[in-house]
Amino acid sequence: MSDAIISTTPETEIVTIRILNFPKVMVYKAWNEPEHLKKWWGPKGFTNTFNEFDFREGGKWSFIMHGPDKGNYANECEFIKIEEPNLIAWKRYSKPLFQILVTFEAITASQTKVVFKMLFNTIEECNKLKPYVVDKNEENFDRLEIVLSNI
Repeated sequence: MSDAIISTTPETEIVTIRILNFPKVMVYKAWNEPEHLKKWWGPKGFTNTFNEFDFREGGKWSFIMHGPDKGNYANECEFIKIEEPNLIAWKRYSKPLFQILVTFEAITASQTKVVFKMLFNTIEECNKLKPYVVDKNEENFDRLEIVLSNI
């Protein structure tokens, strides 16, 4: 994968959209500050250990997700595009390989639309994960809302 955001079609994307009742700057803060992000990243029951979080284009994000089933899942990522406070994109070096593109849009002063896209190179790669991650992404956003209410 290059450092560019890959071009996709609807068949090679998994998209989750959530309207959050919080200001855009606050929502963005929950994504770009590791002390907040580590509290909510991942599905219900997961915790995180962040080894590196260098929030800049070209910066690395290395972390371990600890599953409720006692599994540990290493993740190695690189931020490829950041447009504060509108967009964050990263690519994964850990399998399965895909990119994440997240956009933030203020709907009102106290409401933000977040579009979370998982971008895949092929339909087959996308279809392998789709049955598992759609519900898990919703759980992730549920956890984000809880953290936002405590910031």
